Amino acid sequence: MATNWKVDTAHSEVQFKVKHLMITTVTGYFKTFDLEVSTEGDDFSKASSIVFTADVDSINTNNEQRDAHLKSADFFDAASHGQIRFVGRQFEKTGDDTALLHGDLTIRGVSKPVTVNVELGGIVVDPYGQTKAGFTVDAKISRKEFGLTWNAVTEAGSVVVSDEIKLHSEIQLVKQG
Repeated sequence: MATNWKVDTAHSEVQFKVKHLMITTVTGYFKTFDLEVSTEGDDFSKASSIVFTADVDSINTNNEQRDAHLKSADFFDAASHGQIRFVGRQFEKTGDDTALLHGDLTIRGVSKPVTVNVELGGIVVDPYGQTKAGFTVDAKISRKEFGLTWNAVTEAGSVVVSDEIKLHSEIQLVKQG
């Protein structure tokens, strides 16, 4: 029998990191996102459905001008492509509490296979009787593979924005009744 899980957004975060001018790292977040998972009991290695979405308009890098640029056609093109979507296809255990999750990531209408590292923090029952599962999820992607190709060059010849994007999420799921 399928068990359904839904993200607890109050106890979860989705962030990305990118090198700026190749000397510092800028961190951004998606404030609005969703994740739904269907499993067999509490066994996430047998998930039959894993669907994550993030609202591009909710991007936040703590700089309104940069956020507006990221939402523009130069980057995510939020007006035409309002969501980022990841659909998990295969959960591959690599250790007792670690796994690789293979799936398809769609950004700007471009879908590519991506593998993310997943670490299970544990499954507990909270003080309100809800069963919760915690995960840390990490990955690296090439932004250019998804059509995010805007860049500029400094006087010294280095690029403004690196191609590699580091993704990091802390996810808490709530078992649905």
